[in-house]
Amino acid sequence: MKRVILLSLLIITASTVLMSQRARRPTIMVVPSDHYCISKGYKQTFESMGAEQVIPDYRAAMQRDPDIRLVISKMGGIMADRGFPLKDLEQELRSLERETAELEMIQSRESAAGVAESPVDRLKRVAQADIILDLDFTVNERGPQRWITFNLRGIDAYTSKMIATAVGTGEPSTAAPVDLLLEEAVLSHMDEFNGRLMNHFEDMFENGREVNLTVRVWDNSLFDLYDFFPYEGMEMELIDIVEYWIEDNTVEGRYSLSDGSYNFLSFEQVRIPMYFTDPRGRERAMDTRRFVSNLASYLRQEHGIESQIHQRGLGDAWLILGER
Repeated sequence: MKRVILLSLLIITASTVLMSQRARRPTIMVVPSDHYCISKGYKQTFESMGAEQVIPDYRAAMQRDPDIRLVISKMGGIMADRGFPLKDLEQELRSLERETAELEMIQSRESAAGVAESPVDRLKRVAQADIILDLDFTVNERGPQRWITFNLRGIDAYTSKMIATAVGTGEPSTAAPVDLLLEEAVLSHMDEFNGRLMNHFEDMFENGREVNLTVRVWDNSLFDLYDFFPYEGMEMELIDIVEYWIEDNTVEGRYSLSDGSYNFLSFEQVRIPMYFTDPRGRERAMDTRRFVSNLASYLRQEHGIESQIHQRGLGDAWLILGER
């Protein structure tokens, strides 16, 4: 009997390990907080719809601020030691710059036309991660002594929800560099912080990744969401057909229909699977665009409805019905 129980435990453990290996590991990146960048003058200003917008300039921060480079490197080492390897912000920015330079050089053979790229496209090429570690810190000084006060927030890039936080102040030192001051300040907080990250990861793998989805209708469309379409031998309003598909394709049917009318549906807390099997039998990571693309394919194949996908971020997309 004991051998049977032991064998069962080994099988369960092996299955769990294989499942975790197949699932895509969430990516993490440390970035300096908006407050840190803007207060230090590392910012870009532009006008949008008549209002001035200010955003952080990470490239300027990494090039001009030796403290932020040291601190991000140290934080990466601390997280890697605990099983959380990070994407490097500086390397991702360099990769983006190389890609921009290549795009500017590409021309067609016939007319020497350049590659079309809108401001939205350019924005989407910025390196993205599943979890953003938003780091703000201050180097305090009193006479020859220095110490660090820090605020570290773990943010789900798909939902912008804060999933972990750590705030603390290190001991004063007269000789330690900034990176060691940070290490001393954060170490006592990292076990609890990483525990919350792990809880979030485990929740994603068990209950699905949380995203938002909005279904809209073009203003020149010949139908709206209250119109009837054939569905499993019946006639049903399109609004119900879409909701049934969402329910059938989310993890355990978990979603929230927060608002809707004849021309839009707003779904929140939509739990999509972490991965899926493609037609070739290969396991691939599921993301918001893939999930919405599956809905678009269903509506086109089953009901002849064309649509266009507009992705507004990692975890937010619009499906606009009526034409491509």
